[in-house]
Amino acid sequence: MTSADYLQLGLYAAVLTAGVKPLGWYMARVYQGRAPGLEPVLGPAERLVYRAAGVDRSAEMTWQRYAAAVLGLSLVSVLAVYAVQRLQGVLPLNPAGQPAVSPDSAFNTAVSFASNTNWQGYGGEATMSYLTQMAALTVQNFVSAGVGMAVLVALIRGFARANSPTIGNFWVDLTRGTLYILLPLSVVFALVLASQGVVQTFEPYREVQLLEPTEQTTDGVTTPVTTQTVAVGPAASQVAIKQLGTNGGGFFNANSAHPLENPTPLSNFLQCLAILLIPAGLCWTFGELVDDRRQGWALYAAMAVIFAVMLGVCVWAEARGNPAVAAVPGVEQPAGNTEGKETRFGVANTALWAVATTAASNGSVNGMHDSFTPLGGLVPMWLMQLGEVVFGGVGSGLYGMIVFAVVAVFLAGLMVGRTPEYLGKKVGAFEVKMASLAVLIPCGMVLLATAAGVMFEDGRKGVLNSGPHGFSEILYAASSASNNNGSAFAGLSANTPFYNGLLGLCMLVGRFGVMIPVVALAGSLAARNKVPAGPGTLPTHTPLFVGMLVSVVVVVGALSFFPALALGPIVEQIAAANPAAGG
Repeated sequence: MTSADYLQLGLYAAVLTAGVKPLGWYMARVYQGRAPGLEPVLGPAERLVYRAAGVDRSAEMTWQRYAAAVLGLSLVSVLAVYAVQRLQGVLPLNPAGQPAVSPDSAFNTAVSFASNTNWQGYGGEATMSYLTQMAALTVQNFVSAGVGMAVLVALIRGFARANSPTIGNFWVDLTRGTLYILLPLSVVFALVLASQGVVQTFEPYREVQLLEPTEQTTDGVTTPVTTQTVAVGPAASQVAIKQLGTNGGGFFNANSAHPLENPTPLSNFLQCLAILLIPAGLCWTFGELVDDRRQGWALYAAMAVIFAVMLGVCVWAEARGNPAVAAVPGVEQPAGNTEGKETRFGVANTALWAVATTAASNGSVNGMHDSFTPLGGLVPMWLMQLGEVVFGGVGSGLYGMIVFAVVAVFLAGLMVGRTPEYLGKKVGAFEVKMASLAVLIPCGMVLLATAAGVMFEDGRKGVLNSGPHGFSEILYAASSASNNNGSAFAGLSANTPFYNGLLGLCMLVGRFGVMIPVVALAGSLAARNKVPAGPGTLPTHTPLFVGMLVSVVVVVGALSFFPALALGPIVEQIAAANPAAGG
């Protein structure tokens, strides 16, 4: 670690924290029905959307209708993305002549993008046409992110309202979040990225001359290779929303390690910042909408504490280098573990990206997590297993952390023998059941999917490494899909009918098995009266509560996954550090 590395990490934390209040304030105004500066420009487009869709913006929904709208839109999204992939061979904007995507891969990708997971078992430039990338995948980057933000706002209304049978209008929440927040930010960010060299074109792939010609041998015949095909396309517009919407799906197979998707140190910094910007700002939005900004800062502090500790562990592990290499006499690693990392970014920036992308449900990568040290790879894996609540996805991360806050006040109530309260609402049996479902369903899916990958022959066939690391590859994939992250260890051959089906199911259950209980929780809270804080009420804006909330998140993650982690990265780290013992 150099002073420049420390400076970059510190600058990242400072800029992210500085953006919380202004962006959070703006987003709160959007969901209050005002969009400062943009209402005169985008207001006509918003009203046109409502008229075209037949939406009465004044008609509010019960939680059951809100949930039905979420599920209905998501089903249509899955079907639409699947259809475009299956038909792309006969659709326009396909200069590379990409054929139809296979049924199992098309299903997995459709579920992936509609659930804001963006798991990719394919190589973008070798599989998808320009039309599929834009009309199917990029559109879902906006829609799935907007759905997550809408559900968060519905939950916030559950705390802000009293004796209310409704929690808002899903179509209005979706439209306003997408039109006034995601779209303007993405347009500006896409222009910035294009200025840095991120490609944005409809021209066909380029055939370029190699600076150093080579040879290839096929069936015993050697031929010279003097040219290379360079994939291009409308990438900047997709990269912008993939980061801002915590989607993560790359235009190119190498994702954000690709020089045409992430060409400069500045583009790397801005993209990494964009991953956490909206999730962090939503903490302020939460405090603003419940009329107590301290509550938003408390949730932000809990997220920041876990993030900082995990970042420190990951950077330390990667900066120390690979323990197996360090055990070789006479071999030094002055730059740390550089395997699988872009030299233009370095160890510290790659570790920062890995922690940010798995703390959020983003999943984009600028290095290969499969090449991290065992301890360094454990960090992003465990961040996903915590439930993607350390900032998490846009909307989904914060409502996940609020669910943990409900669990925390419930446990505090058990300790002191009184009915738990959070933000002036009594937390009863129904709320605890919904919160428990939202916490436990992803955990269960991770463990069940990992067991299936290990038990079935088709699952074991996809593992490219033996021993603990091979187990880690399956565990990482299950954790990524079930928690809607989308990143991969990259050592698992996952584009098979077995894994496309299994991980597709994980993504569906991980998304909607959490989202529907959250909407039900919102409806139950909105129907309750507000109660004034009494002498025994636990303050939920203090360092004590922040510490308790962090403890609940960490303990749940540890109890759920320590045995599995012990079979994978933990035993691999021990073995690598002690080669004489069999590493």
